[in-house]
Amino acid sequence: MKNFVYVTKKEHTPLKNKLIELINLVQDEVREYFTFSFKFIGSADRNMITCDYKSNVGFDFDINIYVNDDEEEYSAEEIKRILKQGFDKHAKKFSYDYAEDSKRVLTIKVKDIENSTIIHSCDFALVYDTSDGRQQYIHFNKNQNTYEWQYQPDGFYQLPERIQYLKDSMLWQEVRDDYLNRKNNNTVSSKKSRSLFAETINSLYNYYSN
Repeated sequence: MKNFVYVTKKEHTPLKNKLIELINLVQDEVREYFTFSFKFIGSADRNMITCDYKSNVGFDFDINIYVNDDEEEYSAEEIKRILKQGFDKHAKKFSYDYAEDSKRVLTIKVKDIENSTIIHSCDFALVYDTSDGRQQYIHFNKNQNTYEWQYQPDGFYQLPERIQYLKDSMLWQEVRDDYLNRKNNNTVSSKKSRSLFAETINSLYNYYSN
């Protein structure tokens, strides 16, 4: 069984502030192409960052990057490449390695090479909020080596309402307990924290709303 616990604000806030410094440098770096805003999402936004300190993967932050390119001057591939170059130029100043390009995000990591561990990491999703209230993200198809904008799945849009319902019903501590329990008992290595959190919210919402 794993041993995930919640990371304290005292530990993660200084790192969060360093990430903001890094992002500000990248904003200046890419300004000749486009501007962008950003927002901490997921566990960092909810103060629910978890870590199993006995493991070698550390903990992570999730940040949405909102690129201002309404005229669509740049392709999805160009946007991701420009941002990756910006992070690669400045990441080392904050002890991060070069950005890794994956299906949904760009990831930077602070690594303890000597002990083969990741101390902490940050995933950047490149997103666009459409006028009809939906959200797109840049999807990287590794098999075809292509980039394209894709819509978030339908379940993505139900989550905020269900989160608010559970908060209004004074059930947030139960959410925290259930989420931690799911992380510690998860046996599917490919299942991400966001999926476990969504399972927590949907399970408790369905139980209490019925």
